Amino acid sequence: MWRSAILVALGLVGFAGTRLSHASDTPRSDPATSAAEFKRIAEVLRHPRCMNCHTATDFPRQADTRHRHQQMVMRGPEGRGTPTMQCSNCHQESNSPDGRVPGAHNWHLAPLSMAWEHLKTDKALCEAFVDTKLNGGRDIAAIVQHLTTDPLVQWAWAPGARKPPPIGQKEFHALARRWAQTGGACPTE
Repeated sequence: MWRSAILVALGLVGFAGTRLSHASDTPRSDPATSAAEFKRIAEVLRHPRCMNCHTATDFPRQADTRHRHQQMVMRGPEGRGTPTMQCSNCHQESNSPDGRVPGAHNWHLAPLSMAWEHLKTDKALCEAFVDTKLNGGRDIAAIVQHLTTDPLVQWAWAPGARKPPPIGQKEFHALARRWAQTGGACPTE
């Protein structure tokens, strides 16, 4: 049943459950390939564009150096800052014209349960990433949707005055889909 939900969410099953005709769209369980795809995904997840907001601290981090956010910005009760210093005070719907203040729809920190800066191995990162108790209740299909459509995630490839992740956006989306199509497996180490 979960496989059907993944296939539908990924658009691999059409009306009445009919499989699409492309052989490359046919899902298969291939844990070794899936785990290898996640290792590539982890290259992006460990990049400062992701790590600065998926922090285990009570504050966001900034820049490639991942230093504490200036102005003593704090997480706040919902990850959107404190009452007088909300993320949206500075972070608008898009980057500032000079590219120095990043912006995207619904700017906020990831919940503490989704912090991964302290996870040292790709195995630990993947296990936390797929754990529905830690990831906001997302199954594999919802994780792929988050990685490929969420405005905050997509911002990483249009970061203004910052470096984007080491893997391009289209390639990253393809990696996420292949990871799910081959079983959403985690590396063994």
